[in-house]
Order: sequence, then structure tokens, then C-alpha cells
Amino acid sequence: MTYRWNYSTLSDYQKNKKDELAKELNLNPVLAELLINKGIETKEEAMKFLYPSLDDLHDPFLLPDMDKAIRRIEKALGEKERILIYGDYDVDGTTAVALVYKFFRGITNNIDYYIPDRYDEGYGISFQGIDYAVKTGVKLIISLDCGIKALTKVQYAKEKGIDFIIGDHHVPDEKLPDAVAVVDAKRSDSKYPYDELSGCGVGFKIVQAFSQRNGYPFSDIEPLLDLVAVSIASDIVPITGENRIMTHYGLKQLNSNPSFGLRGIIEICGLHRKHITVNDIVFKIGPRINASGRMMNGKEAVDLMLANDMTSAREKSLNIDQYNLDRRELDKKITDEAIDYIDNNLDIENQTCIVLYNETWHKGIVGIVASRLSEKYYRPAVVLTKSSGMISGSARSVPGFDVYKAIESCRDILENFGGHTYAAGLTLREENLPEFRERFKRLSFDGLEPKMMSPQITVDAEITFSQITPDFIEGLKLFNPFGPENENPVFLTRNVTDSGYSKLVGKGQRHIKLDIIDSSVRTPLPGIAFAQHYYYERIKEGKPVDICYTIEENTHGSRSYTQLMVKDIKE
Repeated sequence: MTYRWNYSTLSDYQKNKKDELAKELNLNPVLAELLINKGIETKEEAMKFLYPSLDDLHDPFLLPDMDKAIRRIEKALGEKERILIYGDYDVDGTTAVALVYKFFRGITNNIDYYIPDRYDEGYGISFQGIDYAVKTGVKLIISLDCGIKALTKVQYAKEKGIDFIIGDHHVPDEKLPDAVAVVDAKRSDSKYPYDELSGCGVGFKIVQAFSQRNGYPFSDIEPLLDLVAVSIASDIVPITGENRIMTHYGLKQLNSNPSFGLRGIIEICGLHRKHITVNDIVFKIGPRINASGRMMNGKEAVDLMLANDMTSAREKSLNIDQYNLDRRELDKKITDEAIDYIDNNLDIENQTCIVLYNETWHKGIVGIVASRLSEKYYRPAVVLTKSSGMISGSARSVPGFDVYKAIESCRDILENFGGHTYAAGLTLREENLPEFRERFKRLSFDGLEPKMMSPQITVDAEITFSQITPDFIEGLKLFNPFGPENENPVFLTRNVTDSGYSKLVGKGQRHIKLDIIDSSVRTPLPGIAFAQHYYYERIKEGKPVDICYTIEENTHGSRSYTQLMVKDIKE
């Protein structure tokens, strides 16, 4: 795969700012350059970024309708009304439900939770869920990570004598549901300083507001940040602002004293006694929680996260791990089928998007398959299947193309839709599929620039190997946690050569275990270049190459060492 490297040197103004920051903070100049690249120019901004503080969390009552939401919850508690916590079946929804339920369970026994079935009920608020609330005597539903477009469902609940508080983070329509409160920072009238909260993050803000109003110390709710960190990493929301603060402290909780349920997953992932990072959540913890909603019912994931002892947590973790194994098998099978169809039936070079439909594909897997196709072909991908007489599925996008807006513009032929800039879900009638396909193709043709359809690597700074010192690596740790809009910095080093000990490794000898130097050092640095075996011959001939890479700290037994994770090599 040929990547385009994007690297812009600093302007004179930025260089001056970099020097000022480095001097004021006694900071390595390269680290100061990384801050400048993020738009951080003052000492105060840099300190807030490098040293996240819970004191910098925003007042939850700045969120729209938060005061109304808390007053209604207080009324329900005072009058001993039954409350139902309702959430989506993915990681964000299930962690949100677990968090809010766990908190209020300590205050009242008149509380229950509900996760809709992906296959029988579909995404969001369902009539079945409301009927369950009626049957069990619920008077207040608090929905999390869903509900912002559920106008008819909220009205149906109102007719049944049930109030709704909606806590969501998706983009609302012009008309909001007729709920007691709609807590969403993406409302057009919102004055909240940060609008990228996860659904679980919104749940935490509700709990924070209630605690603030009712005299509970913040230390009572701080342990719940482990769930927020899992949701932020898994839902791929930006790790900036408040999300960065909550992820920072949530990871501390995950690494020091996670809840029983999360500890069960940590053990089953092989992460016990290892330092857990955002990547571990994205690739190990999150997929297992998600597998419950994909393969069975997301309620099992909530049951796990609410476990009261390790025996129960381990038992439930084993079940969810099996769901994940089943999910991986299906994922591979359907992805292979999709790739085979594309390679044999589509002239992909002349396509600006991918829209696939197969009525036999598993509904719980199509989102993952859409992600795989988007990553492989660098095109927006929509993968659809048949479910309950409708066509439904998921869309994933590439940087620069807002797939949610594209789908929203087709709303007149859709039954339901929702999502974010780079990930969305949709449901439509079968007779509308041809028109949707044509419209989406036209929208992608108009909205995509050629550069968006080729892989790119953004380089943050050019350095020599001599600059990779222990102090530099310690300073780099302050930029954690890494994730969307705060990616692990990518460095460029030119004219790198083999020390004589680089070799091919792995299945099929496809990876290069590098042992490399540049003109600034005599001691080689270790690196790994996955699936880049085609450069091996040149490297072994002693010819210089340019590399771009991230810097990782690996632990092998009791020994830690620095390793370059080489993203790309150029002759």
C-alpha cells in the first residue's frame, strides 16, 4: 500500500511560540512542537493538556435541560416511583446504563434497566421497551445513548403515563421529542462548552449533576470513570477536552481498581497485571462487551458490568468471550465474502463508495464489515442486510467525508437513521434500496476529493534517533491517552540504515524486525514494520530509507524497552 506522507514545517510565528513554550515549561523542543501542532500556544493551555485535572470538568448544569432532568429524578425518588434506565446495545449504551443504574441503585430499589434486542427491536427506543415499562409499573424512563429522534415513542410513553428524560450525544433533528428533559450538548440551543461527550459521558454528567445538587462528594462517583473511559475509547469520540480528562482518570481506575465486571473482562483478555491503554480497550475490552449485543443481547454486558463479586464476573466474562469468538468467525466469513464480491464485480478504482446488500449476512456484524471495507479500499462503505422485513445496516467513512450528513440527506426514503460523522446506522424498505444506492453514490462522488481515497499518514515532527532519549520518552507519556484527534505522534527520520541484524519474522515472513541506525547514533534502535517485507531486500543491502513511526514502550517479562512501530518506509 502506498501512503502519502503529510508533513508541514512550522511557520516562523509557530517556531517562536514553540521556543517560548519550551522555555516556559522547561520542555523538550520536539514536545513543544507537538503542542503547537495541536493549536496549544500558551503555558496555561499546555498545563491543562499535559496534566489533566478533574477540577476542569465543566458544570453539568450547563447542559440543556439538566436542571429539569435532576428535578424530575428527585421527584421520582421522593415519591418512590419506579425508574427504568434504558440504553443502546453497543459499548457506549451498555456502559451508560451500567453507570447510571449502579449509582442510583445505591439510593433506591425502585429501579430497573432495559437494553433493546438488536434483532427484534432494532436501535433506540422501542415500543416493546415502553410496554415493558408499563407492565412493570415504571413512571420515569431515563434513556442513554439513544432517544434524540424518538418523537413517536416518547409520545406513546406519555400517553401511557410515563415520563422520559433523554440523555444523548447524537445530532438531533429540528424538532425534539416531547420529553421532560432532553440532555444533549449537540442541541442547537446548547451553551455547553464541549459537545463531543460519549453517551456514557452524558450519563456521568447526569450523575455528577445529581451528586452536586444533593451533597454527594465527587469521590463517590469518580470510580465510575472506568466505564466512561471504556465508552469513549470504544465509541471513537475525540479524546480532547472533557473526554481527555475523563479517559485519563478512567484509565487510572481501570489500572488500579476496576469494577468486578471490568476486572473479569481484563482477566479474560490477558491484560491482568499489564498497563491498560486506550488501544487495549479498542481492540480487546470493547469488542467483548460489544459481542454481547451483536450475537445475543446487550443486557448480558450490563449484567456483567454490574457484577457484585469476582466469581460472578468471571462466569459472565467467559460467556461474553465465547460470543466474541463466534463474532470473529462470522466477521471473517462475511468480510471475505464482501471482499470477494467487490474484487470480482466492481471496478473499485472508478468507484467513490461501496454499497453492499446481502440478505443472509448477520445484522450484528455488518458494522464491523463496513469498517473493514472502508479501511481496505479507502471509500465510504455501507453494508446492509435483511432484518424483520426491512433492510438495515451500517455505514463507515474515511477522513473528510461526513457519512452521517450523506445518509441524513436521504432521510425521505429511510425509516430510521442515526450516528456520527464517520459511523452511522440506517433502516429502509427494500423497494427504496436502488434509489438509496444511487443517491449515496452521487453524494460520495460530489463530496469526495481524490486525496480522501488514498491512505495518508500525518507526520508530526522530523527527528533524529539521538533525540529519542529516556527524558524525551517520559515527556511523550504526558500526551497520553491517545485516540481520535489526539493520535499517537508520528515521527519522521531520514536516511536510516540496517545495523546488520534486521530480519524477517512472523507467519509467511511478512514482517521486518528492524535493528536500525541513523547518522546521529551508534547504538541501533529496535523497530517492527508489519506487512512491509517488500522493503527487506533494500534494507539488508544497506541502502538508506526514510521511515515514519510511533514510539512505543514494550514490556517483556520484567524488562521494558523502546521500540519504533514503523508505519511506512520510503526509498
